[in-house]
Amino acid sequence: MEKGKYLALVGGGALLGSVSTFFLLRLLQSQKRGISQPSKNVTTDFNGVEGCTIAGKKNDRVANEDLLKDEIVSEQLTRNIQFFGFESQQKVTASYVVVIGLGGVGSHAASMLLRSGIGQLLLVDFDQVSLSSLNRHAVATRADVGIPKAHCLKEHFLSIFPECQIDSKVLLYDSSTEEEILSGHPDFVLDCIDNIDTKVALLAACVRRGLKVLSATGAGARADPTRIRIADLRESTNDPLSRAVRHRLRKDYGIEGGIPVVFSLEKPKAKLLPFKSPSGEEENPSDYQIVPGFRVRIIPVLGTIPAIFGQFMASYVVTELAGVHVQTEPIVNFDMDHYHTLHQRLIEHEESLYGTSLEVQVDVQEVMYIVKELWHGRSARDQLVKYLGRGIWRSVNELMLVRWDSTKPASISNLILLKFKEVDEHESRTLDDIKENEPEFYSKVTAVLKRAELDFGL
Repeated sequence: MEKGKYLALVGGGALLGSVSTFFLLRLLQSQKRGISQPSKNVTTDFNGVEGCTIAGKKNDRVANEDLLKDEIVSEQLTRNIQFFGFESQQKVTASYVVVIGLGGVGSHAASMLLRSGIGQLLLVDFDQVSLSSLNRHAVATRADVGIPKAHCLKEHFLSIFPECQIDSKVLLYDSSTEEEILSGHPDFVLDCIDNIDTKVALLAACVRRGLKVLSATGAGARADPTRIRIADLRESTNDPLSRAVRHRLRKDYGIEGGIPVVFSLEKPKAKLLPFKSPSGEEENPSDYQIVPGFRVRIIPVLGTIPAIFGQFMASYVVTELAGVHVQTEPIVNFDMDHYHTLHQRLIEHEESLYGTSLEVQVDVQEVMYIVKELWHGRSARDQLVKYLGRGIWRSVNELMLVRWDSTKPASISNLILLKFKEVDEHESRTLDDIKENEPEFYSKVTAVLKRAELDFGL
């Protein structure tokens, strides 16, 4: 009997959901009735860099938080609203994002930004869809081959979220197009360009204009999605594109860091392939360039990896816009031997200072949590330094764990990581002294240790 009631309730809920969805779809269809289907009439010049127009849907609705008052939109974004809350989703829906470079990374990033409810998008790319790009592009089909990537995405996007204000520009980013692309005060710029000169110029312009920017590094020749990370440009490793961009930004613009990038810790499994003509003979790649300075030679790409890069970028941007802080995994190059060393060093220091190590209440696994998750492998005093080169904090040889409050045991919520030369000074002071003379440092440390209490339910 009870089972029958349960099944009846489940069946009734499913029926109610189906009916509501049916009527919402009928409402959407009635709103669209009389609107002709978009065509794909494209006019372009020989190389597709400029002069492109597209006939089809036009969308001039102003993007703002009022979009969520639309029943269709609020139902489409209901899972986001449940995740973020209504007010935070309003921030997302009121946002304007520019995506530059619409290949394997950029198309997936733009697609999920759209599906997440971004109210205004600018899509920028000078290139066209090719057959070889279909292994990694988010939406392109064979029918889209030869169409500018920017217009291809806009066409598909308007069938997914027609309320979004979408603009597409078939442009190559450079100094002459900077104002056209970056004006309008975008809330975020996504750099999905794989050309070094263009990438460096865009990042420098965003820094100069005070725009938030997220940059993608090399996604080609990699196969391990578990090794994709996000960090400051100065912390990215194993990526030739990152190295080149870091060097150029520092040399040409004096920019040392402060730009978040998505990159892979995995070493590339292949290099650029030699360029071969249709006859199979090796030729000069520059003879086939559509735009000077852009590579023609091919780098092997497993389509899943740029897609995940793009999804990562979209997730980062949407959570940032919603005001939800996500603690990404820090880049710390320590292994278990290093954590054993730090644990042993803590025990020896406790015995030397207090005559016993009985108040050491952490094991090696907890030391790994403290060092990696709380202090990101560097001194607590370095946490206030905005941009750090990797060489400053990669070595475990000069670090040790000590008590924050000397009157309490060496527990998971009372240990800080310091350099050897910082330990004596710290242990000669009281917390009241630190709070009075270094309030920012005091607040930073107490906030970090509070996280440990929350994580472990202390």
